Amino acid sequence: MPLFDIHISPDEPVYVISVVSKLVDLPLWTLRQLDKAGIVRPKRIGKKSRLYSLKDIKKLEYVHYLMEEKRVNIHGIKIILKAEIEE
Repeated sequence: MPLFDIHISPDEPVYVISVVSKLVDLPLWTLRQLDKAGIVRPKRIGKKSRLYSLKDIKKLEYVHYLMEEKRVNIHGIKIILKAEIEE
């Protein structure tokens, strides 16, 4: 059986919301709220399907840390992320 490497760009949206929920340990409703708040904007396929990239997942890992470890709410996360971009 031949082995091969698959190289996927970190920007390529390939992960469905249910997989992302498990990877970053955030409930589906939280991911939807983060999308609604503009914190992480997955690519939309049709009206319902969201596809996340590896970059989105990395950002969500940080968001999860802020929510769970630092007890920051969604509004606070938006402020933190905006401040970090402006630095």
